[in-house]
Amino acid sequence: MQAPPVLLLMGATATGKTRLALELAEHFDIEIVSVDSAQVYHGMDIGTAKPEPAELDAVPHHLIDIIDPIEQYSAWDFMQQSQQLAQEISERGRIPLLSGGTMMYFHAFEHGLNKMPEADDALRQRLDREGHKLGWEAMHARLAEVDADSASRIKSGDSQRIQRALEVYELTGKPLSVLQKTEASGYSGNITRIILTAEDRTELHRRIEARFLRMLEQGFVDEVKTLKSLPGLSLNLPSMRCVGYRQVWQYLDDEYDHQSMVDKSVAATRQLAKRQITWLRKQPVEQGFDCLNYRKDDIFRLVESAFSGF
Repeated sequence: MQAPPVLLLMGATATGKTRLALELAEHFDIEIVSVDSAQVYHGMDIGTAKPEPAELDAVPHHLIDIIDPIEQYSAWDFMQQSQQLAQEISERGRIPLLSGGTMMYFHAFEHGLNKMPEADDALRQRLDREGHKLGWEAMHARLAEVDADSASRIKSGDSQRIQRALEVYELTGKPLSVLQKTEASGYSGNITRIILTAEDRTELHRRIEARFLRMLEQGFVDEVKTLKSLPGLSLNLPSMRCVGYRQVWQYLDDEYDHQSMVDKSVAATRQLAKRQITWLRKQPVEQGFDCLNYRKDDIFRLVESAFSGF
């Protein structure tokens, strides 16, 4: 069966994706699938810029608030669930709109995960630091807990292969040994992309800082304080690696003063935006719209043209 057409709304953090998605839903019969690796978690609302409850009620949303912060969620999970949701939304006579900024998830949706994920520099650097601090035998023991098959084939002193196997597990939530035996195809339906670009990087940086300060005013520190009290939650879990959460957690542990926490959070968010923009540059440029200077009518016409016979 041919997969239905889908609409992808992509952009770096703070480019206004949530607002535009809701505006599109006012003009078209749309259901929104969140493409955000942090918004899947219960209780992580302010720091993830999660849509307000009224917004969630006004338009059907999916893959928001589906797991607890102590649980794991992977690109593999997203690929399977989002592809299924696209089919179900289409069967209801609505347009599936995938909107967010987790580029790894977009890639998994479009291309599948039958190939190993590409290297993640930030993750590799963290694993390197942990390997040097804890020792590669300890990292090998960690690998054995999540992927015994790979650990049995990799020597405890082979830092490069240990690192890669752990990297694959953290990126996908699946053991390397399982992925090597698994094939998964990408999305076969027609895809229309709306890409929000950031031509003025200085203004984007200003937006990022202003948004983080607004999060603090809304109670972000108290949100993290509540999360810290959850049994089993720690900085080692993927949920707490989200930008802002780690820095506020460390602030609450008196590792930073308030201003340092703000500066480090803003800097981490800017680095995230830089990585997102680099990835988006590889996408079709004819569907790009400057987040600071676009006409909604142009985007509406693009959607009307793509889904005219839908």
